[in-house]
Amino acid sequence: MLLSAPFEKFVEASPVSVMMRGIVENLFHPERLERLFEENAVTQYTRRLPFATVAEVMGEVVFNVNPSVGAALQDRVDTLPVSRRAFYLKLNGVEPEVAAVLVRDSATQLAPVIRKLGARTALLPGYHCRVLDGNHFSATEHRILETRSETAAPLPGQALAVLDPDLRLVVDVFPCEDGHAQERSLLDQVLPTVRPDDLWIADRNFCTLGFLCGIAKRRGRFVIRHHAGMPFETNGRCRFVGDTETGRVFEQKVTLKEPETGRLRTARLVTVKLKTPTRDGEVELRILTNLPVKAASALTVADLYRQRWSVETLFQEMTENLTCEIKTLAYPRAAVFAFCLALMAWNGMSVIYAALRSVHGEDIVEDNLSGYYLALEISQVYHGMMIAIPPAEWAIFQDLSPAKMATLLRQLARRVSLKHLQKHPRSPKVPQPARHYSGNGQHVATAKLLARRNR
Repeated sequence: MLLSAPFEKFVEASPVSVMMRGIVENLFHPERLERLFEENAVTQYTRRLPFATVAEVMGEVVFNVNPSVGAALQDRVDTLPVSRRAFYLKLNGVEPEVAAVLVRDSATQLAPVIRKLGARTALLPGYHCRVLDGNHFSATEHRILETRSETAAPLPGQALAVLDPDLRLVVDVFPCEDGHAQERSLLDQVLPTVRPDDLWIADRNFCTLGFLCGIAKRRGRFVIRHHAGMPFETNGRCRFVGDTETGRVFEQKVTLKEPETGRLRTARLVTVKLKTPTRDGEVELRILTNLPVKAASALTVADLYRQRWSVETLFQEMTENLTCEIKTLAYPRAAVFAFCLALMAWNGMSVIYAALRSVHGEDIVEDNLSGYYLALEISQVYHGMMIAIPPAEWAIFQDLSPAKMATLLRQLARRVSLKHLQKHPRSPKVPQPARHYSGNGQHVATAKLLARRNR
């Protein structure tokens, strides 16, 4: 193994912590961060406070190593080159494009490593799957003077994230400082990123003629749920094609009309009549796709659309296992920056998943590995590990090639005991019984209720 003697105890006790720190060392390479900042920042510049230091401080908060930005700054009270006020001024002014570039760069750096380790089973061979969804940031505290007189909760922004489900990586993000903006208003930024043979999977919020025809114009493919307000013309009859786990599947040819040129484009309408209504009471899903029948049958299209939930899982895991939304960061740019760093952290966790899959098997890791316990172990061990292992020792990870990084991570993954990171899924929820008034105001003695159990 490439690692020196100071790593031995931590490799033995918590190999995943060493893996994560090594990945972070590679992603947060100071020289690369400064270069990305210089190339993409428009109004900000470096005077005394390096951008890499701002990213490092925020990274510790995102990884739950420090409970707050203030606590992370307190750890650097002797080394921080500027005052706290100056730090927050720079943090609150980080431009959204700079934050987005960090996410794209992390995917560029980590994708070759995951391919060396072995990507997941492809959703649809021959296509680059892209799952698109938006996330509105939670309300912040009323810290900004202009928000203190408002009774409404202040929203610091939102972002569209693009997930590659085969690599389990967020490959792009489109942040927006306006928390009230429509998600569709960001689609003009998404379209230029479409490449030939991309397969875009999304919910009905993104079902517009401009977006669907724009994808087709760029020789991409889409599997997007139909929005009731989007027009199309049907061709021929609707025919039954089979059953899936969720319901009966029907298919029909349709025609879409480009809004700008009037050009007609053919597509397929796949309708799933659900066995169980959705939580909104809907009994059918209508999915539009321009995938050729030879590449994906209607049943395959229906299953592909279900993969849209993978990006919902991403947002849930970020919320539960990382600190992606910080209530004290009221300025939109700071909130966007924190969210993008959390996406980078999630990408780093995906490399750990890939390393564990390569050693323990895809099905075992996907079904049994708990992201919560993985993040918990890393946060608990991280601080002591950084004290015990000098920073200079970690520099070995900064310039490792993808092949060498994959080899080292695979060696560490063999030392991981999955039983310590085991999921404990809950049983299905039992319907709650009707509650009744106890006759004793707002309180009841739990001991008395338990005593009735044995009567």
